[in-house]
Amino acid sequence: MSYYDAVADLPFVVESVALERRSRDTSSGFERVTTTVSLHGPGDRGRGEDVCYDTDDHDALFDDPAAGTVAVGFDELVGEWTVDEFSDRLAEIDLFPTHEPERAAAHHYRRWAFESAALDLALRRADTSLGEQLGLTPEPVRFVASMRLGDPPTTERVDTTTDHAPGVELKLDPTSDWTPALIDALPADRVRVVDFKGHYDGTVVDQEPDPELYERVLTAFPDAVVEDPAVVPETEALLADEADRIAWDAPVESLADLREAPFESAWLNVKPSRFGSLESLFETLAWADSEGVELYGGGQFELGVGRSHVQTLASLLYPTGPNDVAPAAYNGETVPERLPASPLAPSSGALGLDF
Repeated sequence: MSYYDAVADLPFVVESVALERRSRDTSSGFERVTTTVSLHGPGDRGRGEDVCYDTDDHDALFDDPAAGTVAVGFDELVGEWTVDEFSDRLAEIDLFPTHEPERAAAHHYRRWAFESAALDLALRRADTSLGEQLGLTPEPVRFVASMRLGDPPTTERVDTTTDHAPGVELKLDPTSDWTPALIDALPADRVRVVDFKGHYDGTVVDQEPDPELYERVLTAFPDAVVEDPAVVPETEALLADEADRIAWDAPVESLADLREAPFESAWLNVKPSRFGSLESLFETLAWADSEGVELYGGGQFELGVGRSHVQTLASLLYPTGPNDVAPAAYNGETVPERLPASPLAPSSGALGLDF
């Protein structure tokens, strides 16, 4: 039985839908806004998190965003469902009824919020957890601290983080203003992932293909996973020699995307919200497992339950990967003096999608 088959027929009832807007400044220099979706049933509540990156996409759900006055009730989701029936219904309705999203990926992000909330509610109604339903035992989650190095870049945040969390591993976003001296000053033995952000367009983290940067970073961190490099004529030969450590993230929103990656997939950063539906996520994970693709989890600067959900999936399916699912304290504008250590231990007696 597939993972999706194991959850598809779980029944639940939705009596009402509630939305909660959240915001927080982040370590990447922008204000993060998300919306928590709550599906209320008789005596139970299932929650998911909408991780659209454009603030307007969230604000359009509210008459008054500051006061949290909701403009959209999603009444068409009230009723009796199975997980599979609810997913089919989500595919039929407009989840952006008051505002067309600024980016196409937002459709997947919002659908994931509702799908994960539905699964959370269905599992709670069955008085069980995702691990129990799938027949999997949660394991401690190895995680990395993910960060950018500022403008101009310095090692300050790396130094502070490694001082406050001895032994923590790192995921770094190289940029063209990284100098050889800066690279030499980084703790190479701790860098587990370098993310070239080569497949973003129109965001605050865009990084153009830079063969000189790629060569310097690939040489300096020979054991690091290489995430989302831009494959262009100037970089293709260099990357071909590193194919066994290339990971895909932003370009993969379905199994078809993974199969069509520029290089045969060696690694995949699993961000569940990119896939939109549970069925698409589980289909992709099953194929990756059959093909020997290495997996690790990724987050989207979640501010609420979404962080717990990505930690739960990592705990069950790829606990030893360099998971970019660190506790939210790592993503704040400043680094706190006390930080949780890796690996993260799952809680006992969890229900639904709780970690």
